[in-house]
Amino acid sequence: MGYVTRIVIIGGGPGGYEAALVAAQLGAEVTVVDCDGLGGASVLTDCVPSKTLIATAEVMTTFDSSYEELGIIVADDTPPLHGAPRVVGVDLGKVNRRVKRLALAQSHDIASAVTRAGATVMRGRGRLDGPQTAEGTRTVVVTAADGTEQRLTAEAVLVATGARPRELPDAMPDGERILNWTQVYDLDELPRELIVVGSGVTGAEFAGAYQALGSTVTLVSSRDRVLPGEDPDAAAVLEDVFRRRGMNVMSRSRAQSVKRVGDGVEATLTDGRVITGTHCLMAVGAIPNTSGMGLEEAGVKLTESGHIWTDKVSRTSASGVYAAGDVTGIFALASVAAMQGRIAMYHFLGDAVAPLNLKTVSSNVFTDPEIATVGYSQADVDSGRIDARLVKLPLLRNPRAKMQGIRDGFVKIFCRPGTGIVVGGVVVAPKASELIHPISIAVDNNLTVEQIANAFTVYPSLSGSIAEVARQLHNRKAGGQDQGLS
Repeated sequence: MGYVTRIVIIGGGPGGYEAALVAAQLGAEVTVVDCDGLGGASVLTDCVPSKTLIATAEVMTTFDSSYEELGIIVADDTPPLHGAPRVVGVDLGKVNRRVKRLALAQSHDIASAVTRAGATVMRGRGRLDGPQTAEGTRTVVVTAADGTEQRLTAEAVLVATGARPRELPDAMPDGERILNWTQVYDLDELPRELIVVGSGVTGAEFAGAYQALGSTVTLVSSRDRVLPGEDPDAAAVLEDVFRRRGMNVMSRSRAQSVKRVGDGVEATLTDGRVITGTHCLMAVGAIPNTSGMGLEEAGVKLTESGHIWTDKVSRTSASGVYAAGDVTGIFALASVAAMQGRIAMYHFLGDAVAPLNLKTVSSNVFTDPEIATVGYSQADVDSGRIDARLVKLPLLRNPRAKMQGIRDGFVKIFCRPGTGIVVGGVVVAPKASELIHPISIAVDNNLTVEQIANAFTVYPSLSGSIAEVARQLHNRKAGGQDQGLS
């Protein structure tokens, strides 16, 4: 029997379990050390639960924003019938029970796939024990819930321990009225008045979702606009939609403290203003799970923010130690974590591998409308990091959008002048997460706007706007005039 490479993976999220599948398939002896359940925060407390909650909110919003225009009537059978005809509500307890059930089912499916591939799953917390040995191995100490320890030896270790919600000293979550995003699924009743502190992706997604479910929402944003890290045109559309639907968006406002007062909460801003509500959701960023893991003693370099430094093939500064996912601070996306984990295993086990290319990453903000992006951004163009042309086409001009009662959103594509090669794009629309894919393919394969324009699209369809934007960019490159129909 030949020598078998031993690999220990600390953390069972997308970075960890995807790496385990690859390593096992390539013949390594793989042990995954996990303390919460495979799938990690992405499956158990973040991505899967939040998008399940948002799916319910999406149905509510779609109905609420278009039922009158589309001619739909929902009538209550209680008099007077001439009163407000719409009677639509949500049972948050039932929604959250479904959220948890789906998350656990997904975690179970992942665990089954990993064990079927031949990997071993150990329940416990893992940490590195000192530097690499003279034989080129690393030791991982696994501490079980009962305090017992077990030592594992491996030729390579992948750290994929993720991140946890950042907490403010004067706004500590209590799991009842002041919540972080992992605690909202324990609510049995819909918050009547919800204060959301933080207007990044997490804050915007939850603010939009709870507003759609029926909460009165106040969004506290410390920046000039919501989603400060996203495309400015897209953020402007979303903020306009939020305000139009009745959300109180407080720009350039920073929360200093949040405290419980009776059956509600009181948020004090740095300028002295006080906001009251029934609940408060803190969405002020995340902290990498790197403390108490023996990383620096093992030679692993951490950044000032506490994240693990990695190169483009997921290597850390310590020989034989790799890292993947939110713990690296690259992109807080499950898709990026999974790619980092796979790349790490391909690299260590000598398989063909391409370095991580962040300019081909597509991402999505699951608000309503959704915001999907790929490749170079408006900020890259405005700052001169890349020379690119762009065209933005509102969905209002799309026939399918008109049929569906869609008023908000657009398609924007960036291409290189001269060659017309597509280098980036933004879609703001319902199901933008699906519509971004053709632009992602174009970016990944260096396709031109002419190639995108010449591919057939279904008529009528929202994707027709992608082809139309490509045609306009091609016409501009060729000196022609825009027609503006899709």
